[in-house]
Amino acid sequence: MANTQTLIAHAYSAFNQRDVDGALALMSENVSWAKASEGGRVIGKEEVRAYWTRQWQEFDPHVEPIEVIDREGGKTDVRVHQLVKSLGGDVLSDSEVWHIYSIANGLIERMDLKESEANSDPTPSAAFSRH
Repeated sequence: MANTQTLIAHAYSAFNQRDVDGALALMSENVSWAKASEGGRVIGKEEVRAYWTRQWQEFDPHVEPIEVIDREGGKTDVRVHQLVKSLGGDVLSDSEVWHIYSIANGLIERMDLKESEANSDPTPSAAFSRH
């Protein structure tokens, strides 16, 4: 991957296209991922696959990066526009949130939600709380 901006753009594009394999190819084997719609975390590519598969059976999320800020130590803050619809097309949430990434060796190692970064992601994101 040429740089962090490209990595992030490809990851969100793959997610929005429901290209799980394409997105997982951008992650380390033991990626740690915040479960925005359920609370908690998943560890490893297959757990991310299972989580997203469950999520897409309940919701239709679309997430577009608006701003990408590279920080020291492999951290990257991404402000995103997150549109979450029901499978019937009703808007459940239309908001901006921050995703915090840890990147090493050109791969995503970890994704946190800024709103719950300090408390280990115990609860779902507010965007998913109305289902």
